Amino acid sequence: MTSPVADILIRNCTSFDELAACVQIQVAVWGYEDSDIIPRRLFIVARKIGGQVIGAFDRTKGTSPEGNASSLVGFAMSLPALVEGKPYLHSHMLAVLPEYRNQGLGRSLKLAQREEALSRGIERMEWTFDPLEIKNAYLNIHKLGVMVRTYIPNFYGVSSSRLQGGLPTDRLLAEWSMSSRRVQAILGGSHSPSPEIRETIFVPSAIRQWKELPAHRADALKVQTENRACFLGAFSRGLAVVGFEKDTEGNGIFQLGPGVES
Repeated sequence: MTSPVADILIRNCTSFDELAACVQIQVAVWGYEDSDIIPRRLFIVARKIGGQVIGAFDRTKGTSPEGNASSLVGFAMSLPALVEGKPYLHSHMLAVLPEYRNQGLGRSLKLAQREEALSRGIERMEWTFDPLEIKNAYLNIHKLGVMVRTYIPNFYGVSSSRLQGGLPTDRLLAEWSMSSRRVQAILGGSHSPSPEIRETIFVPSAIRQWKELPAHRADALKVQTENRACFLGAFSRGLAVVGFEKDTEGNGIFQLGPGVES
């Protein structure tokens, strides 16, 4: 599987050691306490029952040109699911070590998930993401072409992740119709024709810092609370998130319009 970085190999994780390395990466990325850690056994079960555990391996590390546990720098894990009698995948985790971020590995892992799923005739994938995380929203919506019609307040309850900053675990539900014309066009670099935009929802670029600093956490909670009301109201009126942009100051802008997938 291809990667934008020459020395990174994207392939399925297969050995017990590689799956154990996935567990360690989730701790490094999210800083979870033991109660929130997904154990190796679940990664094993995910592979067994038709899910995915796909890794990014740095071939300059370790001893194998095909990568091994010591060279794992990121992974994506999904579980099989069923809705209205049709199979789809729920992508539960995607993590890349901090020193390997901003190199396109997240997108590469998602595309590897897509390629593997389509090879089995699975055309739909879903996952949740934090509506306050601008980079994730940009990847999911602008670069991958997901559509969002659902907002779930406090989805996971209390989280020990340092990235959550003690805020409620509100999540947007990404719907990725992987073989649709819209997604194929976006993956091919085309965002035209532009979708009709009726409303926008704004996320300030300082939100990550506000979540991390106790003195500003109330500011982050205020944004979360106000945006939650905006999303729930828009979705109740039949709108969907159809686009996402960043302005010159790095602020995030969700674009909402009629949610028609093709």
